[in-house]
Amino acid sequence: MGDAEKKMLPIGIESFEEIRTEEFYYVDKTFMIKELLRRRGKVNLFTRPRRFGKTINISMLKCFFEINGDKSIFDGLAISRETALCEKYMGKFPVISISLKSANGADYATARSLMCSVIGNEAMRFYDLLDSNKITVEEKEVYRQLIAVDQTGQNIYAMSDVVLMGSLKTLSILLEKHYGRKAVILIDEYDVPLAKANEQGYYGQMIVLIRNMFEQALKTNESIYFAVLTGCLRVSKESVFTGLNNLKTYSITDEECSAGFGFTDEEVSRMLDYYGLMGQHDVIKQWYDGYCFGDTDVYCPWDVISYVDKLQVKPNFPPQDYWTNTSSNDVIRRLLEKANASTREEVERLIAGESIVKMIPEDLTYRELYDNIENVWSILFLTGYLTRRGEALGNMYRLVIPNREIHNIFMLQIRDWMQKKAREDGERLKEFCEAFKKCNGEKVQSLLNEYLSETVSIRDTAVRKELKENFYHGFLLGLLRSKEEWKVISNRESGKGYADIVIEILHERTGIVIEVKYAEDGKLEAGCMAAMEQIEKMDYAQYLYSDGMKKIIKCGIACCRKDCKAVFEEV
Repeated sequence: MGDAEKKMLPIGIESFEEIRTEEFYYVDKTFMIKELLRRRGKVNLFTRPRRFGKTINISMLKCFFEINGDKSIFDGLAISRETALCEKYMGKFPVISISLKSANGADYATARSLMCSVIGNEAMRFYDLLDSNKITVEEKEVYRQLIAVDQTGQNIYAMSDVVLMGSLKTLSILLEKHYGRKAVILIDEYDVPLAKANEQGYYGQMIVLIRNMFEQALKTNESIYFAVLTGCLRVSKESVFTGLNNLKTYSITDEECSAGFGFTDEEVSRMLDYYGLMGQHDVIKQWYDGYCFGDTDVYCPWDVISYVDKLQVKPNFPPQDYWTNTSSNDVIRRLLEKANASTREEVERLIAGESIVKMIPEDLTYRELYDNIENVWSILFLTGYLTRRGEALGNMYRLVIPNREIHNIFMLQIRDWMQKKAREDGERLKEFCEAFKKCNGEKVQSLLNEYLSETVSIRDTAVRKELKENFYHGFLLGLLRSKEEWKVISNRESGKGYADIVIEILHERTGIVIEVKYAEDGKLEAGCMAAMEQIEKMDYAQYLYSDGMKKIIKCGIACCRKDCKAVFEEV
């Protein structure tokens, strides 16, 4: 099969129907339908980190169960071989399918309006209810309130709290009357409105809305066959699942349906073989594998699909941090901001490739998330920043950073946090920068050692030397860029290579070239000498001379964990 005949990868496509009808490449997860039907509860909650296939699986379930759906889109897939099951369940139910991902307003009124829009748009799919002879006039009026139109089709209704809270139950009752079959309810990203409400200060109002909607739709509703919800966290206790004793949770620690989210190594290998990219397997495994769901090791699907798509255009394209751009990574900053000396030591162990043991409560409310440092560890685990290794002992888990991509996220967040802390003391930062201009090696290393002693160090294990050097390079760069009147450039081509940091103090016609080394063996003096020799050998000062600088300062800096040394030479 030539490249032109290869299926496209579904970048950003979350519709199962579109993937199948437009012939995009699909990693078959339809076996999950059999597992769900065999083990399901009345209400089923799947908790997984973002970008692990929750939305596409909800779409798959909708296509499978929905009355009058296109059965042919399952041809050739795993579920199509389950003949008896397909005859009993496929295309047999009215399906209510909503995503609460977009109901994330900056205030309650906006979020509520967005919720009404989500419900109204889904209700509109069943417009033929208005022509049904099985629905009473009064029930049709209630339905019009769901779709926000009057008898002429004019958009005039504002959904009341009573109607909104009962909307899913009302719609399922009407659908059962019309079709003579109980409804299946699918709710994707159920906890997004709660997360946003917690951030923006209207959590109490949103909890009341979500709790009432769910209790009516999922607990006191005789018109549902079963329901499936997805989210990142199980928000419980006094929260949305209060009294919902028919809930079955499939979390990242459960073995049931564990392979339904994420890509297994076999699935990734099959994809790479299809696109002729098997040579990239080890790199992709290093960067995007490492997650453990139940008893299954998985890759992040979003990362794999995104990277394989790039490799088809540019076979030597380097791996990227695709997951970083899908979240603010605020949870890592929260951890660092709350960290005491013991927590910082645990972070150092994680980024060194070691493990830590933590108690992980899975049942939290959003109000509790950042109450204490132990809850933050739970969030890091449940949202995919950490994963487990080995068997759990009760709710005690051995946690590690799963892969290179997440390691990079930690390193970037740690560096940014360290820079932020350093900038909080403006006078000390000013003194630090001025010490470079004055060639004061003792002052530079004294203040840099102070900064490092207050933050997180990079240990001498797991992380490659060049990554350690990049970390300290980036930290130093951020500090020096606080001098707005200085021109500070990173990795500037000069002479025979690229200097780590080049500074031009234009009004003084002074140039500074800095090379940073990581001293693996702790020999800081030798590290500084190696840095100075590299500056000389590679002629890094050439750019500064050609740019009109009259005074040139060369600086070699060596770091090892929380210690550093700096040497200067003025020419």
